[in-house]
Amino acid sequence: MSGNRNADDDNPSAASSRRHADNMPYVHKVGVPPKQNLLKEFKFTFKETFFHDDPLRPFKDQSISRKLLLGIQAVFPILEWGRRYKLSLFKGDLIAGLTIASLCIPQDIGYARLANLDPQFGLYSSFIPPLIYAIMGSSRDIAIGPVAVVSLLLGSMLQDEIDPKNKLEYQRLAFTATFFAGVTQFALGFFRLGFLIDFLSHAAIVGFMAGAAITISLQQLKGLLGIKTFTKKTDLVSVMRSVWTNVHHGWNWETIVIGVSFLAFLLLAKYIGKKKKKLFWIAAIAPLISVIISTFFVYITHAEKKGVQIVNHIEKGINPSSLHEIHFTGSYAATGFRIGVVAGMIGLTEAVAIGRTFAAMKDYHLDGNKEMVALGTMNVIGSMTSCYVATGSFSRSAVNYMAGCNTAVSNIVMSCVVFLTLEVITPLFKYTPNAILASIIISAVVGLFDYEAMILIFKIDKFDFVACMGAFFGVVFASVEIGLLIAVAISFAKILLQVTRPRTAVLGKIPRTTVYRNIHQYPEATKVPGVLIVRVDSAIYFSNSNYIRERILRLLADEEEGLKENNLPRIQYLVVEMSPVTDIDTSGIHALEDLYKGLQKRDIQLVLANPGQAVLDKLHASDFANTIGEDKIFLTVGDAVMTLAPKMEP
Repeated sequence: MSGNRNADDDNPSAASSRRHADNMPYVHKVGVPPKQNLLKEFKFTFKETFFHDDPLRPFKDQSISRKLLLGIQAVFPILEWGRRYKLSLFKGDLIAGLTIASLCIPQDIGYARLANLDPQFGLYSSFIPPLIYAIMGSSRDIAIGPVAVVSLLLGSMLQDEIDPKNKLEYQRLAFTATFFAGVTQFALGFFRLGFLIDFLSHAAIVGFMAGAAITISLQQLKGLLGIKTFTKKTDLVSVMRSVWTNVHHGWNWETIVIGVSFLAFLLLAKYIGKKKKKLFWIAAIAPLISVIISTFFVYITHAEKKGVQIVNHIEKGINPSSLHEIHFTGSYAATGFRIGVVAGMIGLTEAVAIGRTFAAMKDYHLDGNKEMVALGTMNVIGSMTSCYVATGSFSRSAVNYMAGCNTAVSNIVMSCVVFLTLEVITPLFKYTPNAILASIIISAVVGLFDYEAMILIFKIDKFDFVACMGAFFGVVFASVEIGLLIAVAISFAKILLQVTRPRTAVLGKIPRTTVYRNIHQYPEATKVPGVLIVRVDSAIYFSNSNYIRERILRLLADEEEGLKENNLPRIQYLVVEMSPVTDIDTSGIHALEDLYKGLQKRDIQLVLANPGQAVLDKLHASDFANTIGEDKIFLTVGDAVMTLAPKMEP
């Protein structure tokens, strides 16, 4: 009941007999926590914020040599799982690696064009980065390479700074942005700041991805229809205007036949693979089959002479060094940093989400911070070897998973196939029609438009749906950057709204129990005469303390008005249920003090129920507990009502 000692504390039997005599249940006391050491409290808070997963636990009670080995394995996980690798595992990794390679090669060529880069740069980005990730990454299922959303984002932001026709400078800025994307990802992981990417809500990501899917598909109309002059803008209105102004003279019917036919084939293969999981390989190899057939068809018919646009030339050979091309100083360095941070964060969000999804499906632990370090390192090294931003691809990772991958060796196998492609096969892609690449990209991004997730978001949370639609329409009708900005802004707005305007509830007693619940959720719950019980469903901080105080007073005023109209007894006690209040700051304490003073003037007593340790510490440190009286702080609402009822005026 209170924190003060009395004679019953030293004589339990006497207390027990008195309770039996009075026929009154025992009222538990609220424990007064011991005063916390400031240094220990700071260390605990710091640890829970940045090292909640206790990464140093494996190093405890180990010899120096063992700690060194564990440290190296932590940086390079391949040294840990590689020692246990068996030939029996290689079969699954080999099949998975070959399967995702057949999918990634045509996709890489298309995604590079999406980023306004020559086709070989897409292949470069599926050679070096997957090797680095296989050494440093901890996911068994992620397939690394360029992805559609990041390619579009990078391309649209880069072309705002430099015309893609100025190839050398454009490529240099792309490598610079990739370098800073890697630095951003590495820094977030190294300093254990990965929680920052969680500020982009799931709803905003769903909307952003859906908008990006439509924008990417619209961009492919240039290749699908054979249009030579096309807008550089990505919004729906500009793209459709560009399409219709070319309808009489810009469209090429041979290109349309090729593109639409193979798009239908790819979508059918995708549908079959989705309906029958065992036939996933059909969807995986369909893009490569499309490239082979269409390239052969164009070659034997010389369709390029009839206006069918083709790839023409892909640079042969593996990644050349690009270290000397990165802008480390000057205005382009700042521009590259700005673009790189945005691209890096989006790539990180996609990769971590994919990694967590498949880790949960296979029931193994994925260290998010290690993933960020691995992704950052591969992009930094990639920027020095003519790669642009690479990350985890959902479509390839899904194929990798369904093909039976066991470890990151599947990435190594894929990388080896890409190496052979760069060294031997690239000349064969000369006659590949652009329409096929457009079809492959459209079929790949269809899955990004998750309408089922949108419907679920609408059912669960209308504000989340607003965030989803805001990001979606921002991407579709403005630009990828604007859509991303809207997604981030709405995500933060939701956080601020929840923090500054927390929920409160009036509680009533559930019949035949001592349980008190929200009267709106449980209509059968009855209010206690003379007592108003209010629950605050949030920590009380400077951002919401005044609102909470005013909200409680409004609830009190409404209750008193209703009692007056019905000639019922007035409110004598205001009980604040504080179990959901996880923390309180100075402003929160001042708000409680103001509430207490306001209630005193109205001859109403303030009572607190079940404050947590962190809150109770601060109530005692501020002396507020003594101000209201320690006998006004109870363990439960039931204890408070049971104790206060006999004291109420008739």
